[in-house]
Amino acid sequence: MHSGSDTSSRSGRPAQPQRRPDRRAPWPARRLFPILGTVGLIVFGMAGTIWGPRYYGKSGWSLPDDLWATMVAAQRLLHLHLGGLYTSPTNLVSFPGAAVILVPVVALMDAAGLTLRAGAQAPRPGEWLLIGPYAVAISAVALFASDALAERLGFSLPKRFLLAAASATALWNVTLRWGHPEDAVATGLLLYGILALSRSRTAPAGWLIGAAVAVQPLVLLAVPLLAAVLEPRRLVGFLARAAAPSVVLLGAAAAANWNPTITAVTKQPNWPQVDHPTPWLFLAPHLGNGTVAAGPSRTLAVVVACLCALFVAIRWRSGRRDRAAAPAAEWTREELTGVLWWTAVVLALRCVFEPVMVSYYVWPTLAVALIPGSRNWPRLLATGTAAVTLTWVAQASWRNPWGWWGPVTGGLALVLLFAGTWPARSRKQPRARARAQPGPVITMDPAPEALS
Repeated sequence: MHSGSDTSSRSGRPAQPQRRPDRRAPWPARRLFPILGTVGLIVFGMAGTIWGPRYYGKSGWSLPDDLWATMVAAQRLLHLHLGGLYTSPTNLVSFPGAAVILVPVVALMDAAGLTLRAGAQAPRPGEWLLIGPYAVAISAVALFASDALAERLGFSLPKRFLLAAASATALWNVTLRWGHPEDAVATGLLLYGILALSRSRTAPAGWLIGAAVAVQPLVLLAVPLLAAVLEPRRLVGFLARAAAPSVVLLGAAAAANWNPTITAVTKQPNWPQVDHPTPWLFLAPHLGNGTVAAGPSRTLAVVVACLCALFVAIRWRSGRRDRAAAPAAEWTREELTGVLWWTAVVLALRCVFEPVMVSYYVWPTLAVALIPGSRNWPRLLATGTAAVTLTWVAQASWRNPWGWWGPVTGGLALVLLFAGTWPARSRKQPRARARAQPGPVITMDPAPEALS
């Protein structure tokens, strides 16, 4: 697997699909870097929650309250109390899949006789020693998906190591800091779905995307984009599979208790006095008790995501027609890189149009953008540094709508810029000759280049 650009596209011949990685190596050896990232995040992340507060003069552990509330929903699901999924104290506003992924650890706690309650936790609950590592372990699906895509794209081992390190560092924010493993699980399933699509495996991709949506509806922003790169005959089956898990789970919850379920899922209540208000707050209807409905304003993000998908569809079909590629052919590296970059763009729309934000909202965009941002060393270092820096900057407690939202969205734009631009030349050609060659006929990357 060469590390240069797609030379067949540059010479006018049809581009061939990227060769599949050698699968003869044992799985632990092939996925060593995400394994190390997961272990490191568990060890250092858990140490930070247990001993970190001592530096601030606190005796209690640093616990993510949101995770405990979602675990109450998982416990109710385990006991088949579907009517209580969206009632206090669960505070659940995502699809039921967010509770489904926590059912195994709740079942283990029930079997061990451990207590579970939302809010007002003991200063040092022993249950956290089980819950924390489990949350990291299931969230690590995003690390493994990123590494699988990096392997598919032919990245070198040092690049994959730094990609895993940057991804694991950013993952701390969404799992151990805020307690939302559903965002990581959904993003990982989305990435695996894109990997399956790149290999023309539409049926598995549909189920993977469907599972991702059922866990976190944020993934819906990427569905129009992925539908845009499918041939029409496969579209209906893909969309049916992508919708099925959410329809089943949400339908069961709504049938058990209609009003709380529909209110939570459609209005998406949030607290501007607790989290970060943004300049879009004026569009959010007020629900009382200091809450606003975040759901309606997210329609803007959906509309813009559909416009991005329309643009991608035009470029995709035009490019494949120009290089005489079969519609069902496996994607080239440039095509896969372009789809990943555009996926990061549409996921970032949530942060752009959100009326009330929390720092972990930036993570899905960072997780996806780091992959196309690892194509060469300058890009990898810039994208990784920007992603890690933004992860820590987003922890700031600034309350001004522009003072926090402005730098955060600016940081997201910088990450996308590093991941998607900077023209580069192939090391196999002199600079003058590289300029004389025509660029790739088909690409969705804003600035196609050598995948060095």
